[in-house]
Amino acid sequence: SCFLRHARSRNYTSESEMCKLEPIPLDFGDYHPLKPITVTESKTKKMNRKGSTSSTSSSSSSSVMDPLSSVLDGTDPLSLFAAAADPVTATATMDGARRKRDKDDSSAVGSDFEPWSSKRGDILARYTTTEKLSINLYMGSEKGKSTTTGSAVSEKVRTRLEELDDLEEGSQKELLNLTQQDYMNRIEELNQSLKDAWSSDQKVKALKIVIQCSKLLSDTTVIQFYPSKFVLITDILDTFGKLVYERILSMCVDNRVSLPDNFSPESVNDTAKETCLNWFFKIASIRELIPRFYVEAAILKCNKFLSKTGISECLPRLTSMIRGIGDPLVAVYARAYLCRVGMEVAPQLKESLNKNFFDFLLTFKQIHGDTVQNQLVVQCVEMPLYLTLYSPAIDWILQCIAYHAPEVLLTEMMERCKKLGNNALLLNSVMSAFRAEFIAARSMDFIGMIKECDESGFPKHLLFRSLGLNLALADPPENDHLQILNEAWKVITKLKNPQDYINCAEVWVEYTCRHFTKREVNTVLADVIKHMTPDRAFEDAYPQLQSIIQKVITYIYDFSLLFSVEKFLPFLDMFQKESVRVEVCKCIMESFIKHQQEPTKDPVILNALLHICKTMHDSVNALTLEDEKRMLAALINGFIKMVSFGRDFEQQLSFYVEARSMFCNLEPVLVQLIHSVNQLAMETRKVMKGNHSRKTAAFVRACVAFCFITIPSLSSIFTRLNLYLHSGQVALANQCLSQADAFFKAAVSLVPEVPKVISVDGKMRPSDAFLLEFLCNFFSTLLVVPDHPEQGVLFLVRGLLNVIQDYTWEDNSDDKVRIYTNVLHLLSAMTQEAYIYHVDKVDSNDTLYGGDSKFLAEINKLCETVIAQILDHLKTLGKEETLKRQSQLALYFFNTIVAHGDLRNNKLNQLSVNLWNLAQKHGFADTKTMVKTLEYIKRRSKQPEMSHFTDLALRLPLQSRT
Repeated sequence: SCFLRHARSRNYTSESEMCKLEPIPLDFGDYHPLKPITVTESKTKKMNRKGSTSSTSSSSSSSVMDPLSSVLDGTDPLSLFAAAADPVTATATMDGARRKRDKDDSSAVGSDFEPWSSKRGDILARYTTTEKLSINLYMGSEKGKSTTTGSAVSEKVRTRLEELDDLEEGSQKELLNLTQQDYMNRIEELNQSLKDAWSSDQKVKALKIVIQCSKLLSDTTVIQFYPSKFVLITDILDTFGKLVYERILSMCVDNRVSLPDNFSPESVNDTAKETCLNWFFKIASIRELIPRFYVEAAILKCNKFLSKTGISECLPRLTSMIRGIGDPLVAVYARAYLCRVGMEVAPQLKESLNKNFFDFLLTFKQIHGDTVQNQLVVQCVEMPLYLTLYSPAIDWILQCIAYHAPEVLLTEMMERCKKLGNNALLLNSVMSAFRAEFIAARSMDFIGMIKECDESGFPKHLLFRSLGLNLALADPPENDHLQILNEAWKVITKLKNPQDYINCAEVWVEYTCRHFTKREVNTVLADVIKHMTPDRAFEDAYPQLQSIIQKVITYIYDFSLLFSVEKFLPFLDMFQKESVRVEVCKCIMESFIKHQQEPTKDPVILNALLHICKTMHDSVNALTLEDEKRMLAALINGFIKMVSFGRDFEQQLSFYVEARSMFCNLEPVLVQLIHSVNQLAMETRKVMKGNHSRKTAAFVRACVAFCFITIPSLSSIFTRLNLYLHSGQVALANQCLSQADAFFKAAVSLVPEVPKVISVDGKMRPSDAFLLEFLCNFFSTLLVVPDHPEQGVLFLVRGLLNVIQDYTWEDNSDDKVRIYTNVLHLLSAMTQEAYIYHVDKVDSNDTLYGGDSKFLAEINKLCETVIAQILDHLKTLGKEETLKRQSQLALYFFNTIVAHGDLRNNKLNQLSVNLWNLAQKHGFADTKTMVKTLEYIKRRSKQPEMSHFTDLALRLPLQSRT
């Protein structure tokens, strides 16, 4: 009972002044830690030390270094440890890094060259078959395996020679009737067999496997699968080439020093050269042309070990060898492989690549010869399909030729295409391989060539698609913009097949959006709707339709303009499949949130986006994942925040009411709406400068009512508690006292429902800490809440204390006592003549009661009850296992008395000394904390009217841990 009667009377203003940091005058020329460090390089001073550049820092950097760099002394500690542990490894690592850097610098093929590996997946996915395939598997020869340990060297040599004779006659096993997947599995098995044979030092067996695989490339019995077969077999050839090269390179290691990347043949030892020549001789003895060509091309890089000009001499010879391949499809893929290897090992030798392509052009007429025509009849393959089989090979050859090529060469290519009668297949590959800027600048020439193409072989719409892809990347001459669109769209709009049509339209929409106004975009969208609506053709074209929407919103991101495009919303209606429709809606909302700078009240935008948000909201069901709900809610919230009717607050509230009815299934949206309405009430208060008229008072009460009826619909209990508190504070600020009381009462009555554990980010956590935090915030608000005239003194505080008393706390928790201690802070603040803070235009209890003795007596009674509860709890902690908790709580309560109590009162003084001794009694007190607390009391004793702290300090002994 002594506590409140002797609560320290506070002068908050002077206390605040005393607690302020001591001001230090600042010279603005000084370094400031948040100012960016600028370094200026000076050229005046030259240092003699090689490789160093002299630089002087400006005043900002010279006064203080970067703290992390100064600690590390410019070195990375992990590197230091590694270097200390293994100097050889460290040096090798540095050499390797330097070599890689040198290689990157000298390499003629840069990152702008699209590698073969990126095309591989597309080819395998595109060229498939349902027909049965066959494969010849090398089974290995049994000869020479049973040599005895004592056999002579000559025996070993003879065995090797026999194996070489047997190179192509090793026992084979033909596997028939394989599905495409079986075939791919078999090829993968061969690849693994190659690696196994190599690692077990069976080099001849490895070579046989590669020869057998290469032979498969002469087989075109299932012709539509040939491009995919080429990809799979050349993977094995690449593996073989790498193994041979690394084997010979490993033989060049001298005294543990390996060759640099740009080594010369002179630095290769004789053993390595002999092994390398041996490989080339083995390959030269292969009788069949196709395996001989492919295997030699695979190890082309090994020529580096023999002579500087080896590769440049081999490439023309290999190019000429391809002339001996009769089947034009097999030949063009052989040329593609040679280009691929050539670009890897000698990208500077462009002449051979060009010769390779011009050879192809000379033999191109073979495609229309009798042999090919008869083959197509046998396999029931149409000419247009057959021609598409050439695309990957020709595209690759042309990409290699066009890489960093001068304009002259590209112009020459165009002329050669014209000479071949504007062959569509070639023209398509030229447009795929050449730089977009080159194609775009000559768009009208290409359109002229496309028009003259023969329609029978390669479809014209594919040519327009290729042209459109280039125009999406580069701009044609401005005067040609409209003519190009008209010429292209004339062809596209006549397409009967919806799939062909949409594949082209999707590409040309981007060109239209880039260069034209909403009128042309609207025309194009209308045409797409006209083509894709009959027979619900849109159902098979959702990816393309999505792509069109994406392109439109990328270029037209002013939403008032976008929604004035008449056909935009009807276009959205084609997305009938819910999952796709929701994805499209998400794209549109993301674009709106990203690009909308100013809040909007445009009715066209609001109606359209409400419809889109409603679509997203209605897709939520019991199976929707939490992440998906969160994402949808975030997009809808982004839209809600961007809606503003300016000073028309009533219209704004109506919008929030409508939004609440539309988005009731997404809790985060309801939470956002409550916050938005609270903000609206505070905006009203700001406009009225706190003096509400009858109209604004009624409006604010409507806002408060909105929140009061929305909060109970939320499921998360702490969200409800915090929103009750927040909304109560807003009601109080707007002088709606009875409404504020209603919010606070609702919060008090909700506390008993708080569960022991709650879900936080998907994990179950104890709720005590969250409840403690909420109650501390609540107490801070209750200080300024005036008592209701009919409810009695401190009715809300009493109600809350009763709830805390009845709440079932965990046995090992001291939160109840911590809460009671915080209640003492509140009660102490309530006894002051003037409270530490107020709500503008709201009279708190300090004004209402004016320090009335009855009011203070009521507070005192409450205080007695609370202190009794705290002391009772401290007694229950006297058992051995709870002594540490008792020590911590005793010190916590002691600090409360020192901060808030008037220690001139003997009883209170004695209580504080008892608590101090209890905290130390069993040796659980932290010595540092006790010393600092005592120092603080001694410091306080020097302040005015605090001399009694000197006596207190003398009565507080420090016990050593013994």
